[in-house]
Amino acid sequence: MSAADDVREWEGAGRHLHLDGRSVWVLDVPAADDEGLDPLLVLHGFPSCSFDWHLVLDALRARRRVIAVDFLGFGLSDKPDVRYSMRLQADVVEGVARELGLTSVALLTHDMGDTVGGEVLARSLEGTLGFEVTRRVLTNGSIYIDMAHLTNGQQLLLSLDDAPMDFVVADGFKAGLAGTFSPKSTVDPGELEAQWLFAERAGGNRLLARTIRYIEDRRAEERRFTGAIETHPSPLAVVWGADDPIAVLPMTDELKRARPDASLTVLDGVGHYPMLESPTRFAQAVTAAL
Repeated sequence: MSAADDVREWEGAGRHLHLDGRSVWVLDVPAADDEGLDPLLVLHGFPSCSFDWHLVLDALRARRRVIAVDFLGFGLSDKPDVRYSMRLQADVVEGVARELGLTSVALLTHDMGDTVGGEVLARSLEGTLGFEVTRRVLTNGSIYIDMAHLTNGQQLLLSLDDAPMDFVVADGFKAGLAGTFSPKSTVDPGELEAQWLFAERAGGNRLLARTIRYIEDRRAEERRFTGAIETHPSPLAVVWGADDPIAVLPMTDELKRARPDASLTVLDGVGHYPMLESPTRFAQAVTAAL
């Protein structure tokens, strides 16, 4: 299939939920062999969307219902004229859980989704979260922001004001995404094209200087987000691409010092997007951790 066909198929598999007057796209698929396990809630990163998980979806749903969300400002969800804070995106997660009647979940997070997950966990620790997080898997994200090696593109976006802009076009977007992969990875160019088609939906590419402000939130409230990742009592597994040029591997050492009981699986020859670069190994590591 073409990238456009992949996009249409993914879009057709999900639906829109209306939360606080905004439309949030959600994929909710049942387990292939339902064993009564908690549903798996998966949270994507920047600048992509829930389509990140499409190559591993079948493996993830083998035993668990899977719910994937497009955050506001991303993919197939609305792009309102707001500040895209981590607290706002955590509100989206809570709204989705409420609408779907989720009372307990396992959590799988990546990149920006790690920080949204951190806010969710902080609310859990405070006793205000509307559902229980029973276990979690965290993968490649700059949870220790001072250790992150931000790309030139990320630094440029952060240097701009957050007004809509027109200079992020297909070739630049795809090159930037590919630059986060390991040099040893081979990813079908159709994957990058599909990611672009999602990113440009309803002008999402014009909002990247605004949606990247999540990094400012990380800096301002790192101890809230990462502190909750470190201390939440649910079992924690870490699956990490070793060649990530942004969320570098030594971050896992820092996390292990704070959380020595966490399991760690390092995927050699894999960069920032392990679910796209090595989906079989990634899915095996995640399902084993769960």
